[in-house]
Amino acid sequence: MALKTGDTVPKFTAKEASGAIFESDSVIGKKTVIIYFYPKDDTPQCTAQACGFRDNYAEFVDLGVEIIGVSSDDVNSHQEFIRKYNLPFLLLSDSDKALRKLFGVPSAFLGLLPGRVTYLLDKNGVIQMVFDSVLGMKHVKKMIEKLTE
Repeated sequence: MALKTGDTVPKFTAKEASGAIFESDSVIGKKTVIIYFYPKDDTPQCTAQACGFRDNYAEFVDLGVEIIGVSSDDVNSHQEFIRKYNLPFLLLSDSDKALRKLFGVPSAFLGLLPGRVTYLLDKNGVIQMVFDSVLGMKHVKKMIEKLTE
């Protein structure tokens, strides 16, 4: 069952691009967090989305927001993606798709591609907004709109 607005995100662990283990309760429940699921490192829409979050990162930081990207790519792919585009936020590897399953992220394009869904969590770890669109930059714009309304 998919997580929705009003749900509290359960605790989870995943590998960071560095290879370190990320524990969700180190951030979630302590500050506002954007968790965005995307299909694949270094593809056109995913790169546009990541660079959109990067280009607006100072605004997110000023709003007290932590950004975390999640895809099924391995840590080596994430390291290269971060390096190539100078991404200042965490990318988590979900190679076993456990996080996608935990959040209930649907597949896109007749189940052929992993879905692109963004979650905005408040300081208590409660989902305030879920945004689902194949267009990566729309996610950045929607999050800024919601955070500044």
